[in-house]
Amino acid sequence: MPTALLSVYHKDGIVEFAQGLVALGWDILASGGTAKTLAAGGVPVRDVSELVGGGAILGHRVVTLSREVHAGLLARRPEDEAEMAALGLPYIDLVCVDLYPLKKEIGRINCTLESVIEMTDIGGPTMLRSAAKGNRIVICDPSDRQSLLDWLNLGQPDCDIMINNLAAKAEYVIAQYCLDSARYRGGGYYDGTFVHPLTDCCYGENRWQSPARLFSTETQDLLALEEFQLIAGSKPSYINYCDIDRLLQTITHTAAVFDKNRDTVPLIAVGCKHGNPCGAAVGDNAEEVIDKMVMGDPLAIFGGLIMTNFVITDTIAALLLGSGVGQSKRIFDGVIAPSFTERAVIALQRKNDRCRLYENEELLRLTMHSLNQEPIRRPVRGGVLIQPNYTFVLDLSDPLLEKSQMLPIGYQEDLMLAWAIGSTSNSNTVTLVKEGVLIGNGVGQQDRVGGCELAIRRARRSGHDTTGAVAYSDSFFPFSDGPQLLHEAGIHAILTSSGSVKDTEVKAFCNSSDLPIWMIPDATGRGFFGH
Repeated sequence: MPTALLSVYHKDGIVEFAQGLVALGWDILASGGTAKTLAAGGVPVRDVSELVGGGAILGHRVVTLSREVHAGLLARRPEDEAEMAALGLPYIDLVCVDLYPLKKEIGRINCTLESVIEMTDIGGPTMLRSAAKGNRIVICDPSDRQSLLDWLNLGQPDCDIMINNLAAKAEYVIAQYCLDSARYRGGGYYDGTFVHPLTDCCYGENRWQSPARLFSTETQDLLALEEFQLIAGSKPSYINYCDIDRLLQTITHTAAVFDKNRDTVPLIAVGCKHGNPCGAAVGDNAEEVIDKMVMGDPLAIFGGLIMTNFVITDTIAALLLGSGVGQSKRIFDGVIAPSFTERAVIALQRKNDRCRLYENEELLRLTMHSLNQEPIRRPVRGGVLIQPNYTFVLDLSDPLLEKSQMLPIGYQEDLMLAWAIGSTSNSNTVTLVKEGVLIGNGVGQQDRVGGCELAIRRARRSGHDTTGAVAYSDSFFPFSDGPQLLHEAGIHAILTSSGSVKDTEVKAFCNSSDLPIWMIPDATGRGFFGH
């Protein structure tokens, strides 16, 4: 008769699992609290104390840490059978363990070193590792229990593969557990990231860069990429996932700046190409917002990805495909929204399923708390760079924000949108917004005046009159040549940072030209992004 050892912190479902094992002819061993739960549930069970010759000691800190238990997990067949028989010890063929909730304790506001140590499991991880090394069946995740029973009922097909996969999962869970402890006790000095694969990409950044995969960090973030459901279209590429991530930065920053300064979040549509916004608009009418977004730069938006915080209806889908393009049909690589109507899904389809449609209802609930709070980790040769995420949000009432002139509400809101776009675009960036619409985004320039030139040129190429627009620069102007170009283009106001040795010259030019300029200290609000 095979023997299973059950020792769980959370007792939910353990009686049913044990009953399933008993029905299949298994003998059940369990640690004290688990044994009591099983006995109360009518499961025939032996307390592990009978095996080890005594109950828990040292305030329950030592229960299963005994040579009898680990001999049962590590003994080999047939090499160790005679010795095990002489010792009167059973082979333990299955271990079901969950661990003390260390991560939950670390996340508790009032936790202490003592409380964290008390919640650090030792016996559980040790049993899991012994069972994994001994090629036993290892269950460390309650969600695996039913599938394990089903597998046993089928006669244990592909036994070696199943046991190895469960052992690998146990080692992974234990490694995460140990990192949580090391990170806490080291005050963040030791760090790391654990991931597991979610899905393969259809190819990498280039087609020869395969395989490429999306991995999960098991975050609780409702805007994590794994929370977006692919409802139509083919498997995304590496670039598609990168663009979705960048779209999330822009749309959440837009929501955050309006929530912070206006206590409300408008309807938002953002288009992205190669990681940078090439269309964006805000408003209170979804159809108008979509129309303005695609017309911001109708050439660049072609083949891009779109993200909204409102439902894609039949009418909105038609506007996406046809607004401003005459008889032809605009195409996209993907559209991401809270949801789609059935006819909108059909309308947006492309040949070979090349338009991916993703749903996530959390997009309906964007606020200033929707920004990604996870540290940014960037692999570099031989190491990794780690920094806090982009969580600064422009506050128009910040006393550090120097304002040469006050501006009407409409211009203020245009500056807010320009800030959200420019501070989530590859630096150096100068961004032009007019009446709630992105009209020119001069991204990725090595000099700031070049960013001004590019933003103006792109706006005019799309047929926009730059007169009355506002401009955002993601860092200070080293000279007055950039503001001069913007003034000549009819720009009505500039938002930038201060910190240049030429700040006085820049402000003097703007004041003499009656060009309002708002400046936040570079150390407080510089908007560099995407390096």
